[in-house]
Amino acid sequence: MTYDLFLGLVAFAFVSSVTPGPNNLMIMASGANFGVARSVPHALGISLGFGVMIVLVGLGLAQVFAIYPMAKMALAVLSVAYLVWLAWKIANAAPPEARAAEARPLTFLQAAAFQWVNPKAWTMALTAVTLYTAGGPWAVVPVAAIFTVVNLPSISLWLVMGLQLRRVLTSPGRLRVFNRVMAALLLASLWPTLAPLLS
Repeated sequence: MTYDLFLGLVAFAFVSSVTPGPNNLMIMASGANFGVARSVPHALGISLGFGVMIVLVGLGLAQVFAIYPMAKMALAVLSVAYLVWLAWKIANAAPPEARAAEARPLTFLQAAAFQWVNPKAWTMALTAVTLYTAGGPWAVVPVAAIFTVVNLPSISLWLVMGLQLRRVLTSPGRLRVFNRVMAALLLASLWPTLAPLLS
């Protein structure tokens, strides 16, 4: 990988990782509801799970979608349905007094698995593989490594923002409003996926 290509990949990884999307909105909500320590497995699951996703997409999964376009459509429908369900869960999160007993942040494996139904993650992975890999299928490994290293501090900014919001969300009413706003933003983040399906 040339120096210019490396810089381009780092810039793409940072911008695509730090801008709003399902992962960032969910990790911010997790920080606000559960704090940093309990949300660390969620953050690690996002970064490492996405790195694995890039490797698997680069090793041939992208070709499956080229051969079977309906598979991509089916995945889009599944992703939208799952994210709508998650938005409902966030909007109706338990109040603070019940949260300790009932609610839990995403685990490492749940966050890693979530990448496979995250429309933004698919777009990022396919773009990274298309633009930044050359020289054989295993050239995707350094791309995945760079993305993982850049992604973790990027999403951690959202986690810290969520933690800072805990100081404001000191009443059940405020927390309820925050969770419903996060749910609405999560639904709004689906528009890039829904627009092609509706056109």
